[in-house]
Amino acid sequence: MRDLPDVTIVTGASGWFGQTFITALVDPTSAHHRAGEIRALALDHVDAQLLASTPGVVPIIGDVRTPGGLVELFGGLGHIRGAVDVVHAAGVIHPATVSDFVETNARGAQNVAAAARAAGVRRLVHVSSNSPFGVNPRPAEWFRNDEPYSPYMAYGRSKMLAELRVLDEVANGLDAVIVRPPWFYGPHQPARQTTFFTLVRNGRFPIVGDGSQRRSMVYVDNLVQGVVLAELVETAPGRGWWIADERPYEMNEIVATVKEALAGAGLEVARRQLRLPSVVARLAQTVDGLVQRSGRYVTQLHVLGEMDKTIACDVSAARAELGYSPSVDLAEGMRRSVAWCLARGIRL
Repeated sequence: MRDLPDVTIVTGASGWFGQTFITALVDPTSAHHRAGEIRALALDHVDAQLLASTPGVVPIIGDVRTPGGLVELFGGLGHIRGAVDVVHAAGVIHPATVSDFVETNARGAQNVAAAARAAGVRRLVHVSSNSPFGVNPRPAEWFRNDEPYSPYMAYGRSKMLAELRVLDEVANGLDAVIVRPPWFYGPHQPARQTTFFTLVRNGRFPIVGDGSQRRSMVYVDNLVQGVVLAELVETAPGRGWWIADERPYEMNEIVATVKEALAGAGLEVARRQLRLPSVVARLAQTVDGLVQRSGRYVTQLHVLGEMDKTIACDVSAARAELGYSPSVDLAEGMRRSVAWCLARGIRL
């Protein structure tokens, strides 16, 4: 294992993973606590104020979409005696237009990787996605660690391009690796995950087909562990790993587990369950493709179009090469997620 860096740079710091990651770094009781400087990229003053409320974090306003937006974030590193690591987690998942995918995900990764190489950082960890690899061709299959790219729509293409731009900088001398998480869940969740809980509670979240399609998911604490290991374990530059819970879950199990977590927290949960035939998801996927080709993006269409798909990945390479060992499973993670929401007065 490498020594902890003197400076950790985090993009996407105010996002779902970013907040969880930074909290783990600054918490003295956390297994991932570190004493060095943490530079957190903020999009605006609102983000900066949010990040500044965490002790030990230095928020810096900037923008991954332009090289100039990263000058201050990477400034002055030549005077740092020790190591500097970068965790690049900035990105968009559900924007208003398709062009936002390229601007933020692909061009953003290119700009961050180029700035990191120019600054001589020790290692960059690029947080990618399952989308560059699409969906499993058959329900019983798993994504192995070395899969060919087969991106799913515009988001998948943008995340594929992001990986390729990072690998271009690896070819130019940057020490960078890639982690590929699937569907997140856990504290600091955005509104879309809260909506998911509400729909499940009311019996209106659709299970498509027979519900046996499997989805890999990752509790945010498991993802933090995987990112830290990717940062600190000595491996060849350019390597990538799936970082997810120990096993994928059937959609029937995911919905049932969320219902149990909600009921266990004292919330009333509807007994009914919305079920839709697979043809509805296939129709949504077709319309989603047409809408995206027009340059627009509609979140509900995209999500529904994925609901009949299996997206299952194999974390055995991360176990073998990094020592990754996910400690939180779906039931415990969903209990913690619901408790986090209720403690903050978030209505479910």
